[in-house]
Amino acid sequence: MRIVAGKFRSRLIQAPKGEQIRPTLDKVKEAIFSRIGPYFDGGMMLDLFAGSGSMGLEALSRGIEHVYFVDRSPAATAVIKANAASLKVEDQCDIWKCDCFAALRRLAEEGVQFDLVYLDPPYQKQQLHKIMQLLDELNLVCDQGHVILESLKEDEFDDAYHQLRKVKEATYGISRISYYRKETEL
Repeated sequence: MRIVAGKFRSRLIQAPKGEQIRPTLDKVKEAIFSRIGPYFDGGMMLDLFAGSGSMGLEALSRGIEHVYFVDRSPAATAVIKANAASLKVEDQCDIWKCDCFAALRRLAEEGVQFDLVYLDPPYQKQQLHKIMQLLDELNLVCDQGHVILESLKEDEFDDAYHQLRKVKEATYGISRISYYRKETEL
């Protein structure tokens, strides 16, 4: 795996060994960041179910200021720490080994809001619906912030989760990428 663009372009990153990780393909990463960026001038990101940390590290490479990586796998969080160290961005990373729901509640208690949230859990549709509802209810997404969902292409998601409104969908192989944006009501 590698970083596709930005200041760490072409740098290799590790993936957890023996884990059931589905790394996001380079062409999918490029499509996602072309749609929402492609580059950033600061901002906060949440990489939930982070795996190798590939998406959060890509965002850092493209100018995101700080990323919270959440994964409950000890192997995944160890690899994210190693990848962050190899890029010398440890001070721009919070790496949490915990359940996604505990992380969301803790982030809400701390008053953290995100410009970009990336969700790529094990393909479990019901969990994604609940996470989308919590992101909205707990006010974890900044106004005009993006939420990107990766799921199986046959999975369907609501057009809106209150203020999180779907703005685009695309399929790549077996995956569906759903783009949401927080739009506060006028």
